[in-house]
Amino acid sequence: MKNVFKSLILCLCLAFTMSSCYTNTHVVGDGAQTGVTVSKKQWYALWGLVPIGNEPDTQAMAGKDDYTITTTHSFVDMLISAFTNIVTINVKTVQVQK
Repeated sequence: MKNVFKSLILCLCLAFTMSSCYTNTHVVGDGAQTGVTVSKKQWYALWGLVPIGNEPDTQAMAGKDDYTITTTHSFVDMLISAFTNIVTINVKTVQVQK
């Protein structure tokens, strides 16, 4: 029984240390031209299944036809999610580079 408990603790520790940040990048048109970046947070409930509030309108954020969208789940987002995960709230950042 002790070995099973130790294995379970080891697996849980590995699961928590193996989580990481991620980044998705989408290029629209010719991509970013000016280098100006607009950023908004995107909140989800039920561990990321249900969006809360407004989803960022990336085309309105860019204001033109050529831009780059970067969606990240950064270390800061992970810290926020660690405290709000008790009520199943997750957060990620959407950046639009004009």
